[in-house]
Amino acid sequence: MPTRHSLVTGANRGLGLEFVRQLLARGDRVVAACRHPGKASALNQLTGQHPGRLHVLPLDVADPKAHAELAKELDLLGDGEHYRLGLLVNNAGVLHSGERFGRVSAAHLEDSFRTNAMGPFLLTQALADKLADGAKVANITSELGSIAGLGRFGTPSYNISKAALNMAGALLAKALAERGIAVAMLHPGWAQTDMGGDNASLPVAESVQGLLRVIDALTPKQSGSYLDWQGQTLPW
Repeated sequence: MPTRHSLVTGANRGLGLEFVRQLLARGDRVVAACRHPGKASALNQLTGQHPGRLHVLPLDVADPKAHAELAKELDLLGDGEHYRLGLLVNNAGVLHSGERFGRVSAAHLEDSFRTNAMGPFLLTQALADKLADGAKVANITSELGSIAGLGRFGTPSYNISKAALNMAGALLAKALAERGIAVAMLHPGWAQTDMGGDNASLPVAESVQGLLRVIDALTPKQSGSYLDWQGQTLPW
């Protein structure tokens, strides 16, 4: 079976870093993208442990110009051949905590939308010709993006942007369907990351193991699905 090429955004910490670890352990060649590769010490250590199989590249997912630069860098990794990705994990995201009704700022809403929804959509569009036929696109979303599941007012800029990401992913599923590319919106559970906070209960390694099982099982017929890390369907 040929080696799969995978790309993970927001790969310097948390879920993204764990995706990189587990994909490398599986034998993938991995591109780990983050805003400041020079400061990504854990990633750079992994590069030394997996020579030639891990490349750390700069990416600000909210900047469309950075998407084009990343696409050019991927071509350089192709050794003269057209670079093909078997898996794209749109993981990079931002959460502005402490928002209260009456004091929600336009700046937080715009930043959240650009990073959490617009960024993954435009990056996938920019890398579409780098995706192999039959590839998979995993958009790391949240159950907080579920309109039907809304229980209280909280983290509005995050919730709104994740709901937008869910629609973006559903649209990407339609756009890429003819090439057999499966797109899924995946909730990682309340994982023990910086974003998850002190009360999170799910170990990061367990979350990513579950997410990869869901990704492995994903078929083109399921493209556009909104699932949690255990493969359960979430309400839109």
